[in-house]
Amino acid sequence: MREFVFEGGLTRGEEKASAYSLSALQEALKNNTILEAICYMCDKEQNLHIKLGEIEGIIPKNESAIGVQSGKVKDIALISKVGKPVQFTVSEVQTEQGKPVAYLSRKAVQEACRAEYIATLRAGDIIRAKVTHLERFGAFVDIGAGINSLIPIDMLSVSRISHPSQRVKEGEVLRCAVRSITDEKITLSLRELLGDWTQNAAHFEAGQTVKGIVRSVESYGVFIELTPNLAGLAEYSDAVHAGQTVSVYIKSILPEKMKIKLSIIDVLEDDAEIERVYYFKGRHMDYWRYSPADCTKLIETRFA
Repeated sequence: MREFVFEGGLTRGEEKASAYSLSALQEALKNNTILEAICYMCDKEQNLHIKLGEIEGIIPKNESAIGVQSGKVKDIALISKVGKPVQFTVSEVQTEQGKPVAYLSRKAVQEACRAEYIATLRAGDIIRAKVTHLERFGAFVDIGAGINSLIPIDMLSVSRISHPSQRVKEGEVLRCAVRSITDEKITLSLRELLGDWTQNAAHFEAGQTVKGIVRSVESYGVFIELTPNLAGLAEYSDAVHAGQTVSVYIKSILPEKMKIKLSIIDVLEDDAEIERVYYFKGRHMDYWRYSPADCTKLIETRFA
């Protein structure tokens, strides 16, 4: 299987692009080498421009991404590439007005990525992905060559959150599980890699006082996140609101009910950073169970 990485994964920035020479580009054309550099402009025809040292690189609009010609990819998706790394192959090197100009194709890299990498994936595979942007319903990620996939908000963790920004950040590289594959649409999940209830609860004991983040305030109590895959419930309080950092006393841990009972001690001024821990280190999983063995409530994932 040919390896494809997310855009930004081949180079560290413009210093690599400045090293390109005419002979290097001609060699890349001959060998169909995948290159990467920073897009510095999207012109009025939505062609992407790349500065390759002293050579101007141009990715014509129709070669900028799969789906441009069909209208699936909107102009905003091309405009947003300015100032960011893009991957491409060299299609042609011409001399125009006495200067070399390289015509490039980002779409060719994406087509190869789909055929040689994405087509080999199956549900349960563990892959790396880079967060590109966030919406209320989930996090979009680059899984290779600028091809986007989605992690729905409820797949970011077991603990409920109101926005993906409470769990991940743009530009962050994640390990994710392939949740489902439908036609050319791939949905990813993060929560199965973050440990089951027992693994997360093992870090805490009744009688401890620890920090947590208020995730929601309900009429029957306050949900407080202790880890991305573990939350407890404290008594209702109108003195706290979602997003606050609090110190909580752990009154009891009940595996058979999958519950942690808490008591709010104080509201803290600092913003707590809940560390993300990947408990699963393998490359594929067929089944994941969050619930403890003696718990009547079942939370599980079967990868199909």
